[in-house]
Amino acid sequence: MKALLLLLAVSGSALASDADLLRCRSIADVAGRVACYDAIPVATAARPAAAPGVAAATPVAPSAPAAKPDPAANFGLSATQLRKSDEPTTIESTLIGTIDGWSAGTLFKLANGQIWRVADDSAASISEVTNPKVRISRNGIGTIFLEIEGASQAPRVRRLQ
Repeated sequence: MKALLLLLAVSGSALASDADLLRCRSIADVAGRVACYDAIPVATAARPAAAPGVAAATPVAPSAPAAKPDPAANFGLSATQLRKSDEPTTIESTLIGTIDGWSAGTLFKLANGQIWRVADDSAASISEVTNPKVRISRNGIGTIFLEIEGASQAPRVRRLQ
């Protein structure tokens, strides 16, 4: 049912933008046509564009190139979002503090500021380790595991922060 409602919402907005596209296509003046296309909102409900043939001349100041965000910074944040192709499948860091094991709901704070929680009912004891190295990896179906240096098993985890 949700999929049907989403499809209807998308198709409704697509029809509105088709009318805008047809209106812009009919403008003979190149600058006016480009201005018309630029006035069409992206991924929102359609709104009327400027009158045909009227181009809004607004100077555009060159901007500094935007710094690329670190793809690993968002690793594991949302299970509902589709994984981006440039997002890594593995990140490595260090746990802060001493660890001697885990159980369901245990929180792990990493040196990179991320906080992860054990999401399954696994429990394990390991020899006490201070600031161990960890690897957090996503398998092919999206499940994320925390591998702790010196531990033989890896709990399933979910990122909190």
